[in-house]
Amino acid sequence: MAASRLVVLVSGSGTNLQALLDAIAADPEGYGAEIVAVGADRPGIAGLERAERAGIPTFVCAVKDHASREEWDAALAAATAQYEPDLVVSAGFMKIVGKEFLAAFGGRFVNTHPALLPAFPGAHGVRDALAYGVRVTGCTVHFVDDGVDTGPIIAQGVVEVRDEDDEAALHERIKEVERTLLVDVVGRLARNGYRIEGRKVTIQ
Repeated sequence: MAASRLVVLVSGSGTNLQALLDAIAADPEGYGAEIVAVGADRPGIAGLERAERAGIPTFVCAVKDHASREEWDAALAAATAQYEPDLVVSAGFMKIVGKEFLAAFGGRFVNTHPALLPAFPGAHGVRDALAYGVRVTGCTVHFVDDGVDTGPIIAQGVVEVRDEDDEAALHERIKEVERTLLVDVVGRLARNGYRIEGRKVTIQ
């Protein structure tokens, strides 16, 4: 069976991207997916450098280079579509996509979030969980829909909150679990296929 084609979107250091690259390199036949391109919302970031070192094509689609957010969204969708991905993976991509991107890739766009959704959505999931006083938090891998962190949940990983935790320490432990979970989920989606029924995701 042909490997699933992945386009990975990044905004920063690309540690989740690196985890995917490492997993594919360790078992190129067995993992079931290949990264065909890496896109970013700004140039000059470490995530793009990781892709270039791995010999993977890259593209940049910056909001400031377009007259409106809608034009940016259409350009991002077009740039991504050129690589004919089976799945698009947000690996720390810090922009909310719009209607055109979701029309093209809805049900195929995977994201991670550093909290146990539906609790603590949005940009400050770690900080909000700490402030609320929860004893466990974690990370969620989900499909993206037109809400903020509201798409169907694929998998979750749990992280205990320690008394001495500040936001940075807790986030670091969440990121370790998140990387492992993302690699596992993307591989399973690619190898086995899946279906989405309402809010329920079933990996075949």
